Amino acid sequence: MEYSKHQLAQLMDHTLLKADATKEQLRQLCDEARTYHTWSVCINPSNLEQAKEYLEGSEVKLCTVVGFPLGQMTSEAKAYETAEAVFRGADEIDMVINVGRVKDGDYDYVREDIQAVVNAAQDKLTKVILETCLLEQDEIVKVCQIAKAAGADFVKTSTGFSTAGAKAEDVRLMRETVGPEMGVKASGGIRTLADAITMIDAGATRLGVSASVKILEGVSDDTKENY
Repeated sequence: MEYSKHQLAQLMDHTLLKADATKEQLRQLCDEARTYHTWSVCINPSNLEQAKEYLEGSEVKLCTVVGFPLGQMTSEAKAYETAEAVFRGADEIDMVINVGRVKDGDYDYVREDIQAVVNAAQDKLTKVILETCLLEQDEIVKVCQIAKAAGADFVKTSTGFSTAGAKAEDVRLMRETVGPEMGVKASGGIRTLADAITMIDAGATRLGVSASVKILEGVSDDTKENY
């Protein structure tokens, strides 16, 4: 398929989630997002208000993370974190599931955990991070089904902080499970244009990337390239 630079940028959550991120790095991230017209910046909640200031007047959305990166907080804590993030300007919420409860087969807990965040997000878009590198295929399918039933807008592969990132086969399985009407975000380890195209071809409709500029610089401004 053919993709222009703008089309690819509009699939990207330009990401800065590392623990030692500075205000200078946040400003650079926001400047890059404005320049390349990425869909959003994905940042830690404490940086939302500053990023909102840096992005004033642009169409770049604010995406933040909840229960990040381990997902082991209580559902009440995740819901509170979500509500506060929305209050501080978040347009999109990426939440981490409790992987241990998935491993226990405690799917009622997993469902209630996701539902708590979806409810707290109100009308804001929600993405459910599975951490696919820690799950078996049947577990990926089950969590995707639960996330869809709970009213989440996306399922997402990874935090980027675990043992591995996105894999095309997992993206493909997630897409097959949720169908065409729900979003699938591939995140973690997407460093090249070829990586990005592989994930899109597998069914991803959003990419979580910190290497956005490097990837987009590989695409012509004025013409569509074939990949």
